Amino acid sequence: MTGTDPPDVADLAERLHGDLPVTDAESAAGLIDADAAVVTSGFGSVGYPKLVPLALARSDRDLALTLVHSGNVGDEIDVALVESGAVARRSTYQSSAVARAATNERRIAFTDRHVSSLGDEVEYGGFVDPDVAVVEAVAVGEGWFVPSTSIGQVPAFVAAADELIVEVNGRQPLELGLLHDVYRPGAPPDRGPIPLDGPGDRIGDGYVEFDPETLVAVVESDRPDDTYAFRDPTDDDLAIADNFGAFLSAELERSPVFADSVHLQFGVGSMGNALMGELKGMDFGDRDVVYFGELVQDGLLDMLDAGRLESASATSLALTDEGQARLFADVERYAEDVVLRPADVSNSAGLIDRFGVVGVNSAIEFDVYGNVNSTHVGGTRMINGLGGSGDFNRNSLVTVCALPSMLKDGEISRVVPMTFHVDHTEHDVDVFVTEQGVADVRGLSPVERADLIIEECAHPSVRSDLRDYLDDVSEGDGHIPHDVARAAEWFE
Repeated sequence: MTGTDPPDVADLAERLHGDLPVTDAESAAGLIDADAAVVTSGFGSVGYPKLVPLALARSDRDLALTLVHSGNVGDEIDVALVESGAVARRSTYQSSAVARAATNERRIAFTDRHVSSLGDEVEYGGFVDPDVAVVEAVAVGEGWFVPSTSIGQVPAFVAAADELIVEVNGRQPLELGLLHDVYRPGAPPDRGPIPLDGPGDRIGDGYVEFDPETLVAVVESDRPDDTYAFRDPTDDDLAIADNFGAFLSAELERSPVFADSVHLQFGVGSMGNALMGELKGMDFGDRDVVYFGELVQDGLLDMLDAGRLESASATSLALTDEGQARLFADVERYAEDVVLRPADVSNSAGLIDRFGVVGVNSAIEFDVYGNVNSTHVGGTRMINGLGGSGDFNRNSLVTVCALPSMLKDGEISRVVPMTFHVDHTEHDVDVFVTEQGVADVRGLSPVERADLIIEECAHPSVRSDLRDYLDDVSEGDGHIPHDVARAAEWFE
């Protein structure tokens, strides 16, 4: 590999380094074949390319792209590009009504995957053979670029793609490079363990390297991220946070694993943000509180500013406009405690296991036996995607599913007799939390789990119906008794 020497990200003063193929977005988009497989940056609705996807959406060519990114992206891709009809196949996450409609009407062939393994599947596993990677950066040279507000599986995508297009976003501070810790696990079958002793440590570089021969276009941009907008916590959110806080306090005292520190992960969204707010006021004693997950949300910045968090390791700055402005204004201070990593590190099964993470994620619903549906309403209609919930549900020391017991002002129960789509089996989740209470189902048989979930987590308006269901099906044989036809009536 030849090119300009990789930078010391602390000394970066310019965004473009060396002899680069700088062009406009339309010209760069024209380099992408009509039926190309395109892998992009983007995770947590930030750090995704913006101008090239918009140029593709405006193109008068008959496009049938295969599009792969490792997390959710903004409206430039999720609405404009999808709405233009340019996308034929897509993976792995979506977050707009336009994209959901295209998926559920099967106008787009959508594939959902676990975040942690996606990089390997693209680079080594035949999931897709990428023609071009389109990524956002804050600086680029001949053979390297500094990512912007997320990393995801970008290093693996860039290594696998035949060509590379880099959007350099001048709106985002060059100092973002101080947050990045880009480490590539070795290739199987000789891959060794990831040498990370603690989530706040650094083992990599502040930039992604690439073969300079693959770089075909550099586009300058100043378009902002399509950031998150968290709703204010509801009464149910606050009750769930209180119930979770009480469970966690008891768990910290019960298990010797947490004598000195506790490592936490929260799924993205308003629920996760509300749970972080609960932790800001919680008494952890002398324990270090460490975040090891996918996303830095505003609640984590609050905890850092309050001195309640030792460090935060993630792959994306999934912040609101206000949170992003706060971080951008003081990147160097936050970089002392915040680290962004590739998703095959942030979501590594081995690291989640090694750090003894308490993983907390939400869902659409769960059934009385503890099976969790994170993606499909009624078992059929895709909402967003699996994301990294499977990585943490399967590998955390303690796995928590937290959600309100009802939807639509009490019209729809999120605790059901049987969920007709299962993303996380009853083997994957230890504890269920709603505004009603906490069901710790560790060590219980299926019927015992169902009894406790109904009693502690179901809303009173449906509790007796769930109890009748369980009593009736339990009269028959079977380790997990069910009446499938009767369970299906709940979705009518």
